[in-house]
Amino acid sequence: MKKEYLLVDGYNIIHAWDELIELSKVSLESARSKLLDIMSDYQGFNSNITVIVVFDGYLVKGGIGSAFEYNNIYVVYTKEAETADHYIEKIVTKMPRECKIRVATSDGLEQLIILGGGAIRMSARELKAEIKHSRKTMRESYIENRPPKSNLLMDNLDERTRSILEMMRRQKQ
Repeated sequence: MKKEYLLVDGYNIIHAWDELIELSKVSLESARSKLLDIMSDYQGFNSNITVIVVFDGYLVKGGIGSAFEYNNIYVVYTKEAETADHYIEKIVTKMPRECKIRVATSDGLEQLIILGGGAIRMSARELKAEIKHSRKTMRESYIENRPPKSNLLMDNLDERTRSILEMMRRQKQ
């Protein structure tokens, strides 16, 4: 199975999703945290994918950039004078061809560049739809496999045993 990576242009996604746009007007830090939580949930359900969220740090004077793990995903802040687009392009060209690399951004020029580098482009809308589908699948899987609401013995017995016990109960009355 091919190793799969999903590179996410953080600010591009924040400015493309309505709920994150609204949140960023109040607090950009809150919008970043919300995006990271969403991507962490997504990665948790899609454990064969390595998710890397990249944020621009190019306007941060003296910024040296940073990379760290957040829950189960990776977060990168680029260094001064380096855009997320540039960082993503570098990663795409350095990754082995046998890896499956998808890049989530709605930046048209960036999409063309990463396609030329062998990656698969994904728009912000497509990413949102994929996350929504994953959540729905996860919810359905949970509902299908969840334990019974009550912890009664009768709820955990097979039909044959249940009917035998029911006959015994009726005989006592």
